[in-house]
This record gives sequence, structure tokens and C-alpha cells, in this order.
Amino acid sequence: MLGSESSLFRRLMLGFAGVIAVVTLVLLAYVVSDAKATQRTRTAIENTAHAREIMLHMLRIASDPAAIRADAAQLEATRKAMFANLGYGSRVRLRIWQHGTMLYNSAPQLPDVLPVFGSKAARIANSWECTSAKDGASGLLVDRCHEVDDEWMISLSGLNVLMSSTVFSLPLLLLPAWLIVGIGLKPLRTIAALIEQRDEFDLTNLPESTYRELAPLVGAINRLLNRARQRIEREHVFIADAAHELKTPLAAIQINAHVILSRSATDAQPAIAKAAQGLRDGVTRTTHMLHQLLAMERASIESDSGAMVETDLSAFLSERLALMVPMALARGIEIELDAAPGCLRRVHVESLGALVDNLVSNAIKYSPDGGTVSVRLEAEGSVHQLTVQDEGPGIDQKYRQRVFERFFRVPGQRQPGSGLGLAIAASAAARNHATIHLGPGAAGKGLRVTVGFAAQP
Repeated sequence: MLGSESSLFRRLMLGFAGVIAVVTLVLLAYVVSDAKATQRTRTAIENTAHAREIMLHMLRIASDPAAIRADAAQLEATRKAMFANLGYGSRVRLRIWQHGTMLYNSAPQLPDVLPVFGSKAARIANSWECTSAKDGASGLLVDRCHEVDDEWMISLSGLNVLMSSTVFSLPLLLLPAWLIVGIGLKPLRTIAALIEQRDEFDLTNLPESTYRELAPLVGAINRLLNRARQRIEREHVFIADAAHELKTPLAAIQINAHVILSRSATDAQPAIAKAAQGLRDGVTRTTHMLHQLLAMERASIESDSGAMVETDLSAFLSERLALMVPMALARGIEIELDAAPGCLRRVHVESLGALVDNLVSNAIKYSPDGGTVSVRLEAEGSVHQLTVQDEGPGIDQKYRQRVFERFFRVPGQRQPGSGLGLAIAASAAARNHATIHLGPGAAGKGLRVTVGFAAQP
């Protein structure tokens, strides 16, 4: 991630790590507590068994206190020697009473108090677990004590033993979490890819998500797309209605101008004739502009629909150029078509029609009477190139980018126009994933317009 952007993946992983850490600490506390309880239980069982064993041994000499002391001392000496040979210090102590009198005590650190039968000794330094065996007839009470040192579990060495296994197990816990989080975020990446693959004209709804958690997100995006489509549709309707509303009064004005012009010619009044001619020219230009706006609107509506149809470009060009023949014949202009056959391509038919119509009509308009307009379609695999060339004045290098701006006209241009033709052509070319380039015609004469269509998968 760059800058201050946060990572949802990192946040989820930190959450997993935090939960694992808390669970680990709780389990460690439970393990320590359970180990302590287990050790004390085992010690109590061992003490009970050994205390009874010693009691049985002492009952044979219960009448001789001195013999009891000697045997007890011998037992403790033997035990200490055994632990010393094993390299351990003896943690077992023995205390013996008879009729309330202490006969032997190998644990001077414990209080010299006759214990209650079966009770535990008091805690001194470390804890001691003591178990007593008593014989009422002889008055003997054997108290066997075992020092329980379970504090090692919270010492540095103990924590090292307990934590080492935890540290080694963390990767085994985090790796599955990493994989699970990565797989869990895949639907989000899929939605992002679906949006990224769309162009600016595609406002169709995203597919409904099968995941309950993502359904609100997809629904919100689709509602936003619906609002955008509705707004665009309202704008389309407004522009179309406005253009159609203007066509009727403009037609009436044009008829009246024609009537004035006819009468002015009869009356031989030059001023009226000139005014009428200017009126008719203005209306003609306005009407042409409205037709251009309607063409742009139709292309925009068709583009927004996202409908692409596989089309034979050669046949398509033939059909569109046939519609241009009357316009060309009126000025004695010949239209030449050189198209490679079988050029199939997925296109937006309406916008492609607007592209061809505007390029060819411009070429006819700016060509001299009796001139030639050349249209050429070339194909190399799935790459196609359309060229329209005229014999007109051409466009100066410094204006070749600006002419694609709406309502821009080259200064000094005598031909009437709205400044929308090439803007419509550029928009239609972009909608069909094509580029448009202006250059000089053959031998530097006229204008050559090249439309390059990118390769299709």
C-alpha cells in the first residue's frame, strides 16, 4: 500500500493474530493451572502411600521410641543418598509423633506442631504437601511431606519452555489464516475486476452477488448506476425533445424565407433578395446544426446501451456511401470505394454510421465541384483501417487537433457548417475503440482522415 491507505487484508490478519494471541494466553494460563493441580494431586497420592508404608514399618517397633528414631533417620539417609546419586536434591521430609510427642523431624523449616490428621502443612517459602497416617493403638502419627516447587512454570526457563512451542506453532496458525483471508477477499477482487473491465459508456448493472455480505455493496453500486442511467436518459430526452421542437419552427421559417426570396426575385428588389438569402442561409445552417445534434444524440444513446454487433464493414460502407450519392451527384463529385471483402468486426452500428456519414459528408462538402472522394478499407488480421480522402483545401497543421472540439471551425472557412462533424466522428471512433488522425491528402492536396481500429480478441 502507498501513502496513508489502509489494508483490509492487513486489518483482518492483525485481527486473527490478536485473537490467536488472546486464545494462546488463556490456554497457557489453563495449562499452568492444570499442571499445578495435577502435580499437587500426584504428590498427595504419593505421600499417602509412603506415609502408610512407613507406618506399617514403624508399628513393629512402636514400643521402642529410640528404634523409631533410628529407623526414621536411616530411611531419610538412604533417600538422600539415592537422590544424590541421581543428581537431585531430596524434596521429601519425614516427621513422626507418638502420643503427641515428636520423635523425629527431618523438616526443621516446617512448624513443630502436631498436625491434624489428614491436614496439609502451612506454606513456608515454597508449598509443602503433607499427608498423615495415624494408628490409634500405638499413638503413632507419621507425617510425610513433599516440597512442591511449581513456581518454575512462571520463571524465565519455564516460560521459555511453554512459549517456545507457541512461537513455533504461530506460523502453522497464521498461514491458514492468510490463505483463508486471501480466498475470502477474492469476491471483492472479482467485483473490482468487473468494474475495471468496463468502459465509460457501460452503465449496466453488476451481477447480483451470491455472498450475503457483498450483496449490500453490489446493490448500492447498482442503484448508483441506475440513477446515472436515469439522469443520462433524462438529458437525452430533453435534448431530443428540444431539437425536435426547434425543427418545426425552423422549417416554417425556411418556407417563408423561400417565399420571400421568390417574390424578391420577381420584384427585383436587391436588398430584400439579399436579406431573404441571408435568412435562408442562416436557417439552413441552424437546421444542419440540429441534424448534427440529433446525430450526436442518437450515437450517444446507442453507445450507452452497450450493444455491439458483428458487422461486415465492407457491406456497411457500401450501404452508407449509397446514401451519400445524391449529395455527391448534386455537385458532380465521384465517390470511390476500395474495401477489402469480409472485414468482420464487432461495432456499435449507430455510432459507426455517424462516423462514416460525417467523414464522407465533410469530404464531399469541402471538395471542389467535379472532384473525387476516396474511401478505402484495409484489413490485416483483426486490425482494420478506414481512410477517407478529399481534394479540398485541407486543414492547417496547427488546427488539426482543435477541429475535434465541438463548435470549433477553422478561421476563414467559407463553407457553411456547425463545427460538430469531426467532434461527432471522434466520439464515435472512441466508442468503437478506434483512433482518428488527420493528415494531408495525396501529393499534399486535400485532407486525409485515417481511422485505425484496434485488434479484437
